[in-house]
Amino acid sequence: MATKVFTDLLMQWHFSANQRQMPWKGEKNPYKVWLSEVILQQTRVEQGWAYFEKFIEHYPAITDLAAANDEDVFKLWEGLGYYNRCKNLLVTARLVTEKYNGVFPSEYETILSLKGVGTYTAAAIASFCFNLAYPVIDGNVLRVLSRVYAIETPVDGKEAKNIFTTLANELLFKEDPGAYNQAIMDFGATVCKPALPLCSTCALQKICRAYATGMVNILPIKEKVLLRKKRWFTYFIFKSGGTVLVHKRTANDIWQNLFEFYLVETPADPKWTKEAVAEWLASQLGITDFGDVFIHLAERQQLTHQEISGYFITVSLPKIPTSLLQSQQFSWHPKDATGQLAFPRFINQYLAQHYHQGQLF
Repeated sequence: MATKVFTDLLMQWHFSANQRQMPWKGEKNPYKVWLSEVILQQTRVEQGWAYFEKFIEHYPAITDLAAANDEDVFKLWEGLGYYNRCKNLLVTARLVTEKYNGVFPSEYETILSLKGVGTYTAAAIASFCFNLAYPVIDGNVLRVLSRVYAIETPVDGKEAKNIFTTLANELLFKEDPGAYNQAIMDFGATVCKPALPLCSTCALQKICRAYATGMVNILPIKEKVLLRKKRWFTYFIFKSGGTVLVHKRTANDIWQNLFEFYLVETPADPKWTKEAVAEWLASQLGITDFGDVFIHLAERQQLTHQEISGYFITVSLPKIPTSLLQSQQFSWHPKDATGQLAFPRFINQYLAQHYHQGQLF
């Protein structure tokens, strides 16, 4: 896939449809960008927003923060946790004030050398404030790139850094790196979301390999996923014309080589309703024509190191939609033949409870 196509589509989306609002968005003052990035290192935007505004109100310039009493700053930070971030904030504010006369450094390597500043924060400051061509790489960026390019390398593995850094540098819009970095982060946060992404209206849909191969809910792959204590699996059982959609699990995860239905994994209980299912079908798969929907809470399964909870949602389709017909990762099996497929116990428990013997669907 040509990198220019990706970049062009992303920038078109950014300038025409990106409506994400944040108080530091578009900011060119490196002190404010740095402050916002430090606050957001371990904090959600919704929570960090108020803290950012309080800090700017109390300390409008980096020299004001440098001159502040430690206890006053820690009190203002109260509730954000991870207090090393606050300590590093003070160390860097005082270093910039004393060594650079209160002027934030404008070179990437110097920014990177500041206490508490990593490659992501340094790239954000360098690109947003000084128009330097350094790509930001955070969870949002990794998710977008892994899905669009169908990269199955675990994003938290040893090989990932070189792969994604190389790709990110190739895709970066050099004429306006700050706008590009803001665009890809916002895109990951609002469109290519971790759970329930808006695939049917996605500006990158036509070039997204994960969408074309049915891997959107599989990617990105994380090695550490096996360390999770609790996982929520929602299985969509799509039925159409006597056939049912199934998928063989091949990733290095539980139930490898066993079959399953269309899986959506979420970090917490999605609490499905029929209205939510209809919205998800339309936003992710572009499905608006469907019949009966039945939602069942699954029986919880305890594995050695993790607990699996979830739902089974049966959806009748008058015809197979294009979004599910072209998928290379799924296949439509005659419902009478599914009894010959090996499913994990989590699914078999559901089938045994909800269907008569010999009639799985």
